[in-house]
Amino acid sequence: MVKKEDVVWAYRLCLGREPESEKVIESWIKDAGTRQALVQSIIASDEFKSRNAPTDQSPFWHYQSSFDAIEVINRYANKSVHPSPNYVTNFLGVKIRPNFFPSILTGLGGTVQPVPIPANWHADIAEWASCLRALDLTSDRFVMLELGCGWGCWMNNLGVAAKAAGKKIKLFGIEADQDHFRYAEFALSDNGILKNEYVLTHGIAGKSGSLALFPRIESGINWGGAAIFNPSDAQLKDSLSSGRFVRIPIVDISALIKGEMKLDLLHIDIQGAELELLTEIFDLLCDKVRYAFIGTHSKQIEGGLFDLFTSRGNWKLEMERAAIFRLDDGRPIVTGDGVQAWRNCSFD
Repeated sequence: MVKKEDVVWAYRLCLGREPESEKVIESWIKDAGTRQALVQSIIASDEFKSRNAPTDQSPFWHYQSSFDAIEVINRYANKSVHPSPNYVTNFLGVKIRPNFFPSILTGLGGTVQPVPIPANWHADIAEWASCLRALDLTSDRFVMLELGCGWGCWMNNLGVAAKAAGKKIKLFGIEADQDHFRYAEFALSDNGILKNEYVLTHGIAGKSGSLALFPRIESGINWGGAAIFNPSDAQLKDSLSSGRFVRIPIVDISALIKGEMKLDLLHIDIQGAELELLTEIFDLLCDKVRYAFIGTHSKQIEGGLFDLFTSRGNWKLEMERAAIFRLDDGRPIVTGDGVQAWRNCSFD
């Protein structure tokens, strides 16, 4: 049976927006029958086709890049991918359990997804190309850190692609939700990433000595949890007593990666806290990070990142696609995260 959250996430992941109204949601619940039928109907719609057609109608074509983004994606596409029963397999050969995203992937086990141009349910040209671009800048060993790693999506995607290119890997990931942390463990095992090739940490990146609360979320349905840092005594008491939040360990990034000379990629998508954290650790970025990918959640964050990364002469913007938003009574409501990818030329 289709539920409200199934419809909402199908719209977000397939169409990049919210359903028009409660009436529309109720109509889908009544008529769709199954999650698979819901997704197939949306994919067959004119709106989905227009958003994913090679025309200016899709917002995912509206990126600025200093490199050939489509060439990079096509070059890393695995030409010999075969379907795996019970898994959705992407164009890199990464296997994904449908229960990670039941609203979208239920019923799609045993399928292979095409090259995501201009986008698929997971990411668009700008994000895929930026992350794969980081592989191009490495030699024989690839080291990355994914903040808010969820099911370890970019750890898996880039780990598999790097190994296919003959590179050794070391993958670091931090995830706050305990169930999503387990998803990442499953996915890394499913995709042949060995235990000595990754370090997965339960917690949230932040300043040493600080306190953070993380909301209890419905794993596999809600991937948008945002932490509260250093709550007041009243906030702490109310949040914990209500059962809506849990205390979460703070992870010191510099301590986590102290054994590495550099990170070839930092991937950060932490639900609107990107600018604050990157500002806090910017010296570390300048010293140790060769490539930074950031998912942006507002125009304010985008502008702040421009100011931050151009404040020193060693960073160059290689990819940008602005956050996608709609207007609701004159207020911008973000329906698709933006993308920025910055290259630290100190390592060139």
